[in-house]
Amino acid sequence: MPRYRIPELKLPLDHGGPEIERRILALLRTSPENLESFRLDRKSFDARDKGDIRTVYGVTVSLRKALRESSGRGWMPAPPEEPYRFSAPAEPSREEGRPRPVVVGAGPAGLFCALLLAENGFRPLLLERGGDVRARAESVRRFWETGNLDPECNMQFGEGGAGTFSDGKLNTGVHDRPAAMRKVLEEFVESGAPPEIAWLAKPHIGTDFLVTVVRNLRAKIERLDGEVRFGARVSSLEVRDGRIRSVTVNGSERIEADRVVLAVGHSARDVFEELERVGAVLEPKPFAMGLRIEHPQEDIQRAQFGPSWKHPALPRADYKLTHQARDGRGVYSFCMCPGGWVVNAASEAGGVVCNGMSDFARDARNANSALVVAVRPGDFGGSGPRAGVDFQRAWEAAAFRAGGGDYALPVQTLGDFVEGRPSSRLGTVEPCIRGRYRPADLSACLPGFVRDGIREALGTFGRRIRGFDRPDAVLSGVETRTSSPVRVLRNETLESGIAGLFPCGEGAGYAGGILSAAVDGVRAAEAVATRVRYIL
Repeated sequence: MPRYRIPELKLPLDHGGPEIERRILALLRTSPENLESFRLDRKSFDARDKGDIRTVYGVTVSLRKALRESSGRGWMPAPPEEPYRFSAPAEPSREEGRPRPVVVGAGPAGLFCALLLAENGFRPLLLERGGDVRARAESVRRFWETGNLDPECNMQFGEGGAGTFSDGKLNTGVHDRPAAMRKVLEEFVESGAPPEIAWLAKPHIGTDFLVTVVRNLRAKIERLDGEVRFGARVSSLEVRDGRIRSVTVNGSERIEADRVVLAVGHSARDVFEELERVGAVLEPKPFAMGLRIEHPQEDIQRAQFGPSWKHPALPRADYKLTHQARDGRGVYSFCMCPGGWVVNAASEAGGVVCNGMSDFARDARNANSALVVAVRPGDFGGSGPRAGVDFQRAWEAAAFRAGGGDYALPVQTLGDFVEGRPSSRLGTVEPCIRGRYRPADLSACLPGFVRDGIREALGTFGRRIRGFDRPDAVLSGVETRTSSPVRVLRNETLESGIAGLFPCGEGAGYAGGILSAAVDGVRAAEAVATRVRYIL
């Protein structure tokens, strides 16, 4: 059956469903009888002309008979879509008598690594230091209300990883594994994610759906003879003769293992230390840090969509801003959450970290985004591969002190931050913050180059989005966990140099979000299944 791709089908905001089909037929110059079906691959909005905002679809069309032309204005033949295939010699029969693969960490990388191994008969053991998603939600709620932090079960650790309490964005710059990405999205939808994540230009799941999705992914792993254990912190690794031999859980339980995937996330700092102890090669990695900024979502809607900002067909408006500071560093918005919440995402005693999250509807009062500045290894002020961890900890401790030393987030109005004076009270923008907060001086918890870079960029951003630099916008600190400050080096077989030890995902420095981490988990599962010839 011939298939054709229409990359940009532009329609008015008020179009109805039948209009899509009519425009397809007109563009392809074919009859309704020749149309077998069509599929929406992408939906976005063109708001460059705010007086005439358009809905833009990418469409794949199946026809009963081929068109006479091989291509036309606005369409082309659609390339074949290869289904995902597990690209490893999946021979689970050869597993008899040997330890099953161990996956450490139940974030997106670990969940998808374990899922692919389970689907192909390898019966993985998935170890997660935090709790299941229900216990984790309760632990996080208690922390926000009381400041009582559980260092093993919090915004960073537990089922689903750090992404569970986030906006659930599925944007990625990784496009070399399209079949694997489709596999991940299909599994998300099968597990309860909204179906439109498969075709929205800027898909996101939202915390409310993510809680269900990760629980259902875990249930599928278990149905396929995988095992998932919570409250199981991998405290040490045993390496002999250059090979992984076992992992120790909670300081006492030894689990024999000849293939271990470390998908521990960017906040498992104790695991980085253990990796260095056993001889894995780590290197410091650049990241970014800064503050969260909040504006009323209505202000962002008006700025981005103009007179049509209330149109029901329009999504909650977002933005992406960049600026090059005078010192050459990049300053940019990161992890923008329309209609979302700023959250206290602390995971260590004596440190405060902020992040953003939103539900699928993105219906909270404010928009928030991180404003971050590039941090280079030369800024860390220490030696060794984990110097970036120490750098993060120092500024998280400064934020803890700035907020009063009881896990309240320090907050400040934009006007006070620019003028260099502590805030004693906030203005008309009421924060949407999960967890306690307190007016403070955010300059006390930022390196000078980060503080100055943000101050400089605010004027630029205010010229691009009207009202962005309003004096009563609310800033919260400090955002340090944008990505891992460490990369665990791996070779062409995805091993760390220690045979059978596979660093994976965002924590190891090989992903930058939910979708790319999940795809790296798929890649790690294939690598584990390929290495079936190890002998203990």
